[in-house]
Amino acid sequence: MKLNLLVETWLFSFAIAFPEPKGHEWHPPGREDSRSPCPGLNAMANHGWLPRSGKNIDLAALRYGVSHAYNYVPTAFDGAFQAAVDFNLTTTGNRSTINLYDLHRHNEIEFDGSLSRNDAFFGNDNDFDFRIWGPVADHLQLYDADGPGKTDKYVTIDLAAKARAARIRDASSVNPDFKYTEVGSIGTTALYLTTLWDDRVGAAQKAFVKAFFENDRIPYLEGYAPPQKPKTADLLNSILGKVKAVKV
Repeated sequence: MKLNLLVETWLFSFAIAFPEPKGHEWHPPGREDSRSPCPGLNAMANHGWLPRSGKNIDLAALRYGVSHAYNYVPTAFDGAFQAAVDFNLTTTGNRSTINLYDLHRHNEIEFDGSLSRNDAFFGNDNDFDFRIWGPVADHLQLYDADGPGKTDKYVTIDLAAKARAARIRDASSVNPDFKYTEVGSIGTTALYLTTLWDDRVGAAQKAFVKAFFENDRIPYLEGYAPPQKPKTADLLNSILGKVKAVKV
């Protein structure tokens, strides 16, 4: 009883110190809500930057979400949305909209070797799976963020690149039908780094990465705030190139 009270008090004080934007507090999805294999999209829906249902999302809604949640330039992911249209992934009955769950269709936008989802060969490639994420989190040293130096609290490009490569090795060793593209795999790592990037350090806070993947949550409570300067495709491509350059 005392322990529960202490935990609740700590969480309450945390929320006061770093409040979530009014009207955009985190809520878990309901049973009828649609979610994807992408934690960044899910987090936007869980905070109401996208429709909380995760359904009937059009290009305008995506632009609003990425610009307000993460301060990407609004058109940063127009190409990704167009790819979903071109692959005819939608199940909404309207080719100009998608449900988030539509994105899980294998070997279109989703591929094997996800950092936090199992491969389609084993059944569920859409939902967070700690059996997959746990080893990745270990490689990222997410639970060892209390070292003597400030960089111990951050996921560096080097850590992220090596964690990605280890996940690909693990997945390909157990999945007889393993399929992925190196560019896509590196791109997903570059994407979460860019989304949570701290320009002052040149890395992403471990606490942010943990909340982002494990809870599909924008880490406002941990101190996250969108940067003042909008993030661009050029920044994403720059980080992608740095991830690719790491010897793994």
